[in-house]
Amino acid sequence: MQGHAENFGCIATGIGSVPFLDIEASCREIIESLPHIPFWPQFVKRSFLEDMNIQYSEGLPLLTVNEKKRSLEISEGGQREGALVEFYERFLAQDLEYFAISRQYAPGLYTLLEDMEKGLAPEAEYIKGQIVGPVTFTSAIAGMGGKPVIHDAELSEALTKGLAIKALWQVNRLKVSGKRPVLFLDEPSLSGFGSAFSAIQRKDVIQMLGTVIDYVRENSDAVIGIHCCGNTDWSMILEAVPDIVNFDAFAFMDHFLLYSKEIERFFSGGGSIAWGIVPTSDFKDTVTVKELSLQLEKGFKMLEKIGISRETIIRRSILTPACGMGTMSQDMARTAISLLSDLSRTLMGGI
Repeated sequence: MQGHAENFGCIATGIGSVPFLDIEASCREIIESLPHIPFWPQFVKRSFLEDMNIQYSEGLPLLTVNEKKRSLEISEGGQREGALVEFYERFLAQDLEYFAISRQYAPGLYTLLEDMEKGLAPEAEYIKGQIVGPVTFTSAIAGMGGKPVIHDAELSEALTKGLAIKALWQVNRLKVSGKRPVLFLDEPSLSGFGSAFSAIQRKDVIQMLGTVIDYVRENSDAVIGIHCCGNTDWSMILEAVPDIVNFDAFAFMDHFLLYSKEIERFFSGGGSIAWGIVPTSDFKDTVTVKELSLQLEKGFKMLEKIGISRETIIRRSILTPACGMGTMSQDMARTAISLLSDLSRTLMGGI
């Protein structure tokens, strides 16, 4: 069940990955450009440890990092039962520090918090973090037989619960800033659900997402979102009942808005939409605030047609890039952040 509806009012934030290398300068740029809901950056070009799967692997059972392949592997060595017993003992004891994300794996998290503790984000109402979603995570790890771990029910369940407790550790750390934590589950693997993932059942996806969402919701006051940068079965995402759904509103606006009944129900329950309105794939610096405003207006009008008031839409909207910016050039990423910031200020000024 969703929490109470938030009043975002078209404030802007980022998805996670950035192409920059300077940790301190990047965090300060984020605070300056996205002052209402700064996010901690993932420096994917700086270290393989900040790959979206590897970054959240510390403390989880039977996982080893393959540095050459920049991937995770299962290393049982006959220790499966013992490793799972130890994991569940720590999970049930809610040993949060055991599941911490270290500075080595997420320097942006620590640096952003240090900056905020210095008072560098006076306008911030929220602070955003992110964690890989359980479907993407377990689909990316090859088990002992070569099949993705998502098809190993016992280990998939343990890793999903592991992500849940790591998510709780993270929102508790974010809360130290004095701002309301927002946490997105990043699920790029759900793009094209129903074709590439024909072996995975819809109900299993909803259950896995629900395991993480419910655990964090029961143990914190964090606002929880799901991010998917491609097209998917949006009714499935909405059925998992996050507080926020984040989609690529630049490329997939019409696809998302086809789910009008489910979206209306989502709004009725207090849900919000994070419009991924600034393109990140094939970004062109000729894109303008006016062009993006017109694209958003199209989406807002379609929601009004299904009975959602303009006031509610504005109040329940966040603006983001379509996806992470890690694959962009540094110059293009800065332009995209500036565009996002200007668009948000324009819309907030018109409220």
